[in-house]
Amino acid sequence: MLVLLPPSEGKADSGRGAPLKPESLSLPGLAPARAAVLDELVELCTADESKAAEVLGLSAGLRGELAKNVELRTAGARPAGEIYTGVLYDALGLATLDASAKRRARASLLVFSGLWGAVRVGDRIPSYRCSMGVKLPGLGLLAAHWREPMEAALPEAAGGGLVLDLRSSAYTAAWKPRGELAGRTATVRVLHAQIVDGVEKRSVVSHFNKATKGRIVRDLLTSGAKPKTPGQLVEVLRELGYTVEAEAPARRDRPWSLDVVVSQIH
Repeated sequence: MLVLLPPSEGKADSGRGAPLKPESLSLPGLAPARAAVLDELVELCTADESKAAEVLGLSAGLRGELAKNVELRTAGARPAGEIYTGVLYDALGLATLDASAKRRARASLLVFSGLWGAVRVGDRIPSYRCSMGVKLPGLGLLAAHWREPMEAALPEAAGGGLVLDLRSSAYTAAWKPRGELAGRTATVRVLHAQIVDGVEKRSVVSHFNKATKGRIVRDLLTSGAKPKTPGQLVEVLRELGYTVEAEAPARRDRPWSLDVVVSQIH
């Protein structure tokens, strides 16, 4: 199973480890595209702070984030699973997994990134600021920049197994599964159910969405479950206590859409 995750906007500090070694990152087919983004991002943030802040969409209070990009080649690098923070990653709790679940996480989790394209949680990267929605002056919109290299790299990473796609819309724009691979893909929408005046109402709430996705991934990793199809994934999630609503798509080359209904996060 391959699990596709969004990154977090906030990130932990790089720390004092050895600097980035681009050749060590997973999905080596993405290396040329990574180098192009890295070169332009470092140059942009080094040369013109005001322009860089505008391009990256940073407010005056966040301009200090530009220093991360200036130092990308020399800053300490840490496993991506330690760099990414926020609601989803807090709920996932990579650091508190047992040894077996950590091995499964390193093998199955893939985090999408405007700068790196996609990395595994064990890949060592520095902290940075660059979302997939950024439009760099020389490369254009990053989502478009990544589409071609992703078309080759992602099917290979997925192999013949299930793909669980938990990315946000900004990151799905960089790559979408096609054909037979799409038929092995399941996307998840988290719906918050509330009773209002005796009637159940459902809505998409960011916190519930992110936290529940993190819990889903953690429960799959700790259970050791190995669903091979979207249909089997639905069964596994129900066994793990989730309320899941799903229907098989009309065509085999279309992904499954799963609704996970929650009333509270605990």
